[in-house]
Amino acid sequence: MALLLGYDVGSSSIKASLIDSQTGRAIASAASPDRELPIKSRGPGWAEQHPHLWWQNVVAATAKLMDAASFDPASVAAVGISYQMHGLVIIGKNFRPLRDSIIWCDSRAVEIGRKAAADIGPGRCLESLLNLPGNFTASKLRWVRENEPDNYTKIHKMMLPGDYIAMMMTGRISTTVSGLSEGVMWDFEKERPCEFILENYDIDPALIGEIVPTFGIQGRLTSAAAAKLGLKAGTAVTYRAGDQPNNAFSLNVLEPGQVAVTAGTSGVVYCVSDKRSYDPKSRVNIFAHVNHQAAQPRYGVLLCLNGAGILYSWLKHNLAGTDYDHMNELAAKVPAGSQGLIILPYGNGAERTLENNDIGASVHGWSFNAHTRENFLRASQEGIACALNYGLGIMRGIHAEPRTVRAGRANMFLSGLFCRIFASVTGTTVELFNTDGSQGAARAAGIGAGIYNSPQEAFVGLEPVEKVEPQKELTEACARIYSRWEKILASQMTSIASP
Repeated sequence: MALLLGYDVGSSSIKASLIDSQTGRAIASAASPDRELPIKSRGPGWAEQHPHLWWQNVVAATAKLMDAASFDPASVAAVGISYQMHGLVIIGKNFRPLRDSIIWCDSRAVEIGRKAAADIGPGRCLESLLNLPGNFTASKLRWVRENEPDNYTKIHKMMLPGDYIAMMMTGRISTTVSGLSEGVMWDFEKERPCEFILENYDIDPALIGEIVPTFGIQGRLTSAAAAKLGLKAGTAVTYRAGDQPNNAFSLNVLEPGQVAVTAGTSGVVYCVSDKRSYDPKSRVNIFAHVNHQAAQPRYGVLLCLNGAGILYSWLKHNLAGTDYDHMNELAAKVPAGSQGLIILPYGNGAERTLENNDIGASVHGWSFNAHTRENFLRASQEGIACALNYGLGIMRGIHAEPRTVRAGRANMFLSGLFCRIFASVTGTTVELFNTDGSQGAARAAGIGAGIYNSPQEAFVGLEPVEKVEPQKELTEACARIYSRWEKILASQMTSIASP
């Protein structure tokens, strides 16, 4: 029996799953640590984690997996990696990080990206990169060059979080086309690393690792890594992708018009397209999907809301005083509209849907006499759904309107109330699946290893466990909620723009 091992390296935790390649059944899953990983914030809008913290928890999650399921390490045929997107890791010649990773929700490079877009020309950026440089990995590397010259001169290679984990496993420094595109360093017109963005930022192209295929042999476990993980040396690493392209893959979202949605720390709606188009303001972003090829392009149109599940996490730790299941029960006791309480969930850095403005989270209509924690819990779910719908409005302006979306039964989608609110606010049918990013990475590893000849083989047996349709009465209430929510957002944006 060939087993497939998948990892999902997030900013909150590291998850690992073991899949039986013949049945597609998940044999075991595990996560580490038990509490959410800490994020350092040494300055306004900053967010950092040390890369070795991820590796330590990859090792710990693997140990938990072995405790949960008895299996022969030699039966693991391939390993796949999913990882938090847009982060920057810089290493020296000894392969050790020179500083903490500047992760996805860090906002420090916003102005650097704006200046680059102005210098290069927004049109040229959008035509070639399908995005403005924004606050992405390339801009974060430029920030290091400008503000930490001692660190910059010591850089041997720059990489994304998943590239670092792959390096720790294989000893090989490499990246992928999808990864370079998420760092806004891939030229879609020429299908190669983008020379003009590297020239503008004065970044040596030699800092980029070897480009390897998303599916295929990317390296093999070294003896040292295998000993740490308890696996067999030489086991192939055959897949690597950012968490959102991988989440779409895990839901078998690979072809034009298919849509995936997730609501973990951040919230994402991800639509696959075969058209090289873009948003003129770069409020939604376009990257190379996992199955992108020059001859058969597949673009991932990504709408990201930084402040999603992290709002619910904040409420759990600072207000609710209970677990998520009970929080969902309490939220369901409150009628739609939360008795006039409105929450804007923008408290996790600059938001791309808001043109990279950081307006912070805010609460509106709060009455000391009327509102309780239950109101805050429901209003937070409504606010997250409204913010995702706001971004969907941008996506609808440049792509076909989604009618059905797929989601894993995880994070915010564990709440039946949130599922109903999301479906009713957005007017979409939500198909829920019992899968996650680590399981998707495991299935993808099977494709990369040649165990599966196609995604169709990899996803046999994956069927929705529930479909949530928009509800008439809730849809009418949500329309009223969204109208008020959108007016408050417009007011907040106006106040930001005013001198």
